[in-house]
Amino acid sequence: MPPVTRRKSLRAATLADVGREAGVSAMAASTVLNGARTSSRISPETRQRIIEAAEKLRYRPNAAARALADRRMNTLGVAAVFDGNQLNQYFLEVFNGVVEAAARHNQNTTVFTLHDWHKDVERLPGFCDGRIDGLILIGPTFTREALEMLPEHTPCVAVHSNHDLPRLVNLESDEEKGARDATAYLISKGHRRIMHLAGPKDLLGAQRRLRGYKRALADARIEFDPALVVQADFSMEGGTLALSRWLKEPTTRLLPQAIFCANDALAMGAMEALAKMGFRVPTDISIVGFDDTLAARSTVPQLTTVRQPLRAMGVKGVEVLLDRIQSIHSEKSERAWKNIVFTTELVERGSAGPAPKIVHTLRE
Repeated sequence: MPPVTRRKSLRAATLADVGREAGVSAMAASTVLNGARTSSRISPETRQRIIEAAEKLRYRPNAAARALADRRMNTLGVAAVFDGNQLNQYFLEVFNGVVEAAARHNQNTTVFTLHDWHKDVERLPGFCDGRIDGLILIGPTFTREALEMLPEHTPCVAVHSNHDLPRLVNLESDEEKGARDATAYLISKGHRRIMHLAGPKDLLGAQRRLRGYKRALADARIEFDPALVVQADFSMEGGTLALSRWLKEPTTRLLPQAIFCANDALAMGAMEALAKMGFRVPTDISIVGFDDTLAARSTVPQLTTVRQPLRAMGVKGVEVLLDRIQSIHSEKSERAWKNIVFTTELVERGSAGPAPKIVHTLRE
């Protein structure tokens, strides 16, 4: 009968294992390896034996146990909605900033994925079960009542919250001004028939961008035409479907000279819809987006857009959250944070040009 081969243990070495290897108690091993004040009472020879035993067994301190003692996990949570159909460029831009700042402050990050803010709001308290020190909410749309479900011991920060929520510091951009600047830019190029491919009516950001569009038209004394506002969800597919449907409507006569889109994904969808019908950007029609995600630099032509400092917003979100966490653990009064508004910037690229001399007729 062949000899029985013992399977090597795959579990991590414990302080008890180190103590046995060094011929001391687990408490003595802990005293040396965790740098306790009483470690000075242990002889240099014993200390060296413990260190050598730890190296031999590849002992690593238990981060969870240490965190329990310190009441800090040094981990920040990030919650966002993902529909699974398309890469969320907006989330990636903000998250890059979060990870950058978290690494700088020696923090880990845990991403919590949601399908719908309203349907999944009951899951939020479960994220705050001790595994994270604070939570960053990206684009939350839930109400004030839903916020009450979040435990007070876990501070939260939001990026582009859809509501002004108490107990929650919100980071946002001056979206109305950004939209006004984008529309005014198109007007300065000679465009007068300007469509707005808008986001969902119930989203605050979409409402602000629509207001900015209207203000720019009013400033230039161009009459607002409701027929030139087309609603869509904030996605490339939504932009393609909404504009394709509008272009095929029996009442549609003239192609707009330009389209201001409420985000970059909608702009990409609009460009796809126009290409399918044989229209060229910007020769036949100009396109301007909003966000300045990586996708804006990937289109052909590259997208003229309004830059939101999304990465910087992610960085600031971490800094504010860490300040709030520190206030809780130091039991000092928390700084009275107010909502933080970032400026926007128009970025000129190749998708917007002078108004075309000929406006194309879509229907006879």
